[in-house]
Amino acid sequence: MKNTVYSCFREVVERQPDHLAVKDPEREVTYAELDRLSGAIAEYLPEDEPMVGIVMDHSVEMVAAILAVLRNGKCYVPAEPTFPNRRVAYMMEESGVKHVLTPPKYFGKFEGVELLELSQGLPIPEVGSPLADQSKPEDRAYILYTSGSTGKPKGVTVLNRNVTHYVRAFQNEFHPGPEDRMLQFSVCSFDIFVEEVFTTLLSGAALIIPSEEDKDSVRSLMKFVRENEVTEISGFPYLLADLNHLHHIPDSLRLLISGGDVLRASYVNNLLDKVEVYNTYGPSETTVCASYYHCNTGIPLEDGTYPVGKPVLGSDIRILDEEGKELPVGEVGELCIYGDGVSAGYIGDRKLENQAFVPQPDGTVMYRSGDLGYLLPDGNIAFLHRKDTQVMILGKRVEVSEVETVLNNCEGVKQAVVRSYIDEQGLNYIVGYIVPEEGTKIRSSAIRREMSQYLTPFMIPEYLIRMEEIPLNENGKPDRSRLPIVLKVGDHH
Repeated sequence: MKNTVYSCFREVVERQPDHLAVKDPEREVTYAELDRLSGAIAEYLPEDEPMVGIVMDHSVEMVAAILAVLRNGKCYVPAEPTFPNRRVAYMMEESGVKHVLTPPKYFGKFEGVELLELSQGLPIPEVGSPLADQSKPEDRAYILYTSGSTGKPKGVTVLNRNVTHYVRAFQNEFHPGPEDRMLQFSVCSFDIFVEEVFTTLLSGAALIIPSEEDKDSVRSLMKFVRENEVTEISGFPYLLADLNHLHHIPDSLRLLISGGDVLRASYVNNLLDKVEVYNTYGPSETTVCASYYHCNTGIPLEDGTYPVGKPVLGSDIRILDEEGKELPVGEVGELCIYGDGVSAGYIGDRKLENQAFVPQPDGTVMYRSGDLGYLLPDGNIAFLHRKDTQVMILGKRVEVSEVETVLNNCEGVKQAVVRSYIDEQGLNYIVGYIVPEEGTKIRSSAIRREMSQYLTPFMIPEYLIRMEEIPLNENGKPDRSRLPIVLKVGDHH
């Protein structure tokens, strides 16, 4: 078997040509139809260009376009049509994209690239394309731009063999099959999208794409899930937290996967007796997830969060100190990831960032995640926070993520985010943003009292702000740049 995305997809096409592959708000297609559609798009792609941009609404055509690019041995660079024009232009320019697949309604977003028109409702050819599968395991499959915490976004280069590795790891844990239906909920620039699309289509399951209206609220989304008999949802912890507040969830659901941020026990405590719930961990640089934790049979840590579990099939995670020595159980160090998921690094001139990819004596590569954690006695891994979330307050180190954890565990708090700022004197101060539980009146004094049981006074946020909801970025994580800023007047004594 060729270890590529398209060759694995072809095996499913031959095995079950007439099975539902993708359903969007406009139409649904079988595996054979999706393959023929991808072949028609593949013939339309320029031969000598290794990179192709894809900027489309989520649809049957978008999935077919991705497969078309991959079967031609090319690499796709996805961006949402809603992304700012300059951000899209930067992504396409840095990754060397000269042609972008997009419908006419988005032509105005682009300058300096050739536009390949691809609209929804493209007719499906009666016969398959004569073009041979040109993909190879070492070919780049996609470049995913992650939000760089400073400055410009970074493009992670992921190979075909990285993706097929992850599909095997997913199959090993979750056993998706023809009877499964995966909700396609994530934006295309995030790992969860990769998980939704490829673990589904390479396992013979069906991908179900909701409309924007269906995604409006958790209730409309669950109505869609019920009507379409969706069995699997992969999403951020906040989506699971929303489901946790519902009296009922659709009977069709068998699996909820949380990724991309810390999963708190309070987000899923009402779900565990209804459905399988997993917490996962893994940077884009190591292809979707590097570890899984089964919450139904596990227990939360003392701080109310779930461990991130054990390495997925074909991966290894070690906790290393600054010198690269492996640490014993309970000692905090950096999560370093090995195995078939470790990608080919960042595109462009990023020597400094690419130092996180460390060649090993056996020819493999280890990725230094920049995340801190420790090994539990049972072999599971506890994730703590990024190495870079420390600030100095009154000359003492404060972990913003630790303060956030305590605030999230306070009575009456549904969700909380903590952020640090710098005042006029150049000193750090921290602000807590709180979404209260429905129908709860929370008092600042009560919150501070509760926090003081766990934190020293200088660690307690100077300001607490009540929020209706926490703004999320396009990747579904809290968008700290959109939180209201509290200006602190400097002390001039």
